[in-house]
Amino acid sequence: MAVTIKDVAKKAGVSPSTVSRVLSNHPRISAETSRKVREIMEELGYHPNIMAKNLVSRTTNSICILLPKSAEELFSNFFFMELIRGIVTQANRQGFDVLISSGANEKDEVEGVSRLLNGHRVDGVILLYSRIDDPVVDFLHKNNHKFVLIGRSEHYPDILSVDTDNVQASYDATKHLISLGHERIGFVSGPPELVVSKDRLKGYMQALIDSGLESKPEWIVEGEFLQESGYRAISFFMNLPDRPTAIVLIDDVVSFGVLRGLHELNYKVPEDLCLVSFNNIPLSEMSTPPLSSVDIGIYNMGYTASQLLIQAIQNTGEAKTELGRFIIPHRLVVRESSIFSVPKGS
Repeated sequence: MAVTIKDVAKKAGVSPSTVSRVLSNHPRISAETSRKVREIMEELGYHPNIMAKNLVSRTTNSICILLPKSAEELFSNFFFMELIRGIVTQANRQGFDVLISSGANEKDEVEGVSRLLNGHRVDGVILLYSRIDDPVVDFLHKNNHKFVLIGRSEHYPDILSVDTDNVQASYDATKHLISLGHERIGFVSGPPELVVSKDRLKGYMQALIDSGLESKPEWIVEGEFLQESGYRAISFFMNLPDRPTAIVLIDDVVSFGVLRGLHELNYKVPEDLCLVSFNNIPLSEMSTPPLSSVDIGIYNMGYTASQLLIQAIQNTGEAKTELGRFIIPHRLVVRESSIFSVPKGS
């Protein structure tokens, strides 16, 4: 005969409703009670009927991660993998499953998350990026769905979001190069529709203005978060008659393309060009030379986003989770790519 929730309750010396609350990770259940009940469930071989429980509680104990459109960008960039690792780790600890959704375009993304939420297959969504005009955020916000944005929303500043101060981080990276004596500093940006591209460009520009330095339009190049973007950008930069002596790059993966291009052109870092990048992924320390990079706490960002979303889901009908922007601290890690003063011949 199958073990029931009443069998678990009797063995554990608690009520069936307490066992039910343990299964749903109710915040009012103590860690000791939860541990005891789960040990009894394992001892008796009890497996809850998840579908029946979901029908009663109107929750799924599942969340959705909405991936960026470009699969190439996703699977070649450690940033997204580390974000997902943080999200999944926290979700699993809370007893939540994680579903993945993506779309070829914005319309597909909206339809995808709509099916999952309105079909009661997930309780909330985490968006891994923030666009300046985002129909997915519009849909989630207007329909009062639970969601957390990785990044910053320009239209809805009070929604739940997790970010780093990208303006200040880029300002700090640029100021570091200025402190070495550089006056001609370039910037390799990301897609212009992303808020992170806008914010990091703003920080770069503000640092130049505060230091009384100019920025020429040809010293700013837009691209994707891909090696090829850096590879193409450096070919352009090094052929300028008045080329930069240092560059701030929006992402470590982009920097790897820059390093490859410089090697092929027989230029050396930092002797001929100094570089500072973002995200401080593990490979940045192992590149040749090791990259100076701004550490934005990627894993912590994903972990926090997952934690906030689950809190918002579990607090439905009780005290509301405080909305707002949660900032993860950043730090500049200086390595060999930016330890020289103004390169030779400048």
